[in-house]
Amino acid sequence: MSPGTLYLVPSSLGVSRTDAVFPPGVLRIARGLRYFIVENAKSARAELKQIEIEHPIQDIDIRVLPHEPKQADLDALLAPLLAGQSAGLMSEAGVPAVADPGALVVRAAHAAAICIKPLVGPSSLLLALMASGLNGQCFAFHGYLPVREPERGKRIAELERESHSENRTQMFIETPYRNPALFGALLQTCRYDTLLCLASGLTTAGEYIETKPIVAWRKGQPPSFEKKPTVFLLLAN
Repeated sequence: MSPGTLYLVPSSLGVSRTDAVFPPGVLRIARGLRYFIVENAKSARAELKQIEIEHPIQDIDIRVLPHEPKQADLDALLAPLLAGQSAGLMSEAGVPAVADPGALVVRAAHAAAICIKPLVGPSSLLLALMASGLNGQCFAFHGYLPVREPERGKRIAELERESHSENRTQMFIETPYRNPALFGALLQTCRYDTLLCLASGLTTAGEYIETKPIVAWRKGQPPSFEKKPTVFLLLAN
C-alpha cells in the first residue's frame, strides 16, 4: 500500500469568510480530510468548523503535536499516513512549518518518503513583508527575541547592525500580551532613522500596518496591539 499524502493546511488568521483567503481547490482538499495533526485541538476544531469540513467533527481524528516531540511521537503521528491515510498538518500561525513546530513533522515525512503537498493560504510573515515597504530582496525571520533585559536590548542592537551592513529586513514576533514591552525596547534601543513596521491582526477587521522611522514612532501615540498577533520588521538605513 502506498503512503497517504501529508497536506500542509493553512489557517485563516481570524478571517470570518474562508473563501476570501483560500482558493476553492484548497477548501475541497481540506474539507475531505479525516485526520489532522495540530498544535491545539480546540482551535483546530474551530478552524475545521469554519471551513465547513465534510464529516462530523466528532468523526475527525485530531492529534496534537507535542511541543518538543521525540522521534517516537513523530513516528506515531505518521503511522496512519504510512498505512495509506492522508492527513492535514495545521498550525496556529497561518501556514504550517513556518514559525511553527510542524516543520519537524514535515522533515520526518520526507525521511519516511511520504508525499508532501503545501496548500495556498495566508502567511502573516509574507503579508507583513509585502505591506511593509522594506527590503523584500533580503530578509530574515528570527522568531522570538529574548524576553528580559539586557539580553533583549543586546539582540535588538545586533539585528539593527546586521540590517545596516547587509541591507536586510529583520523580522520577529512576540507573544501578544508582551507586544508593548518589545515595542518600547525597540524605541529605546534603535537609531532614530531605523525604519520599523508593525503589522498587526493581519487579514482581520482590526488589521493595522504602519511603517515609519523610530523617531516618528517615539513622537506618536503607541498602537493598541497588546492582544493582537503582530509581526515586527525593521530596516536600518
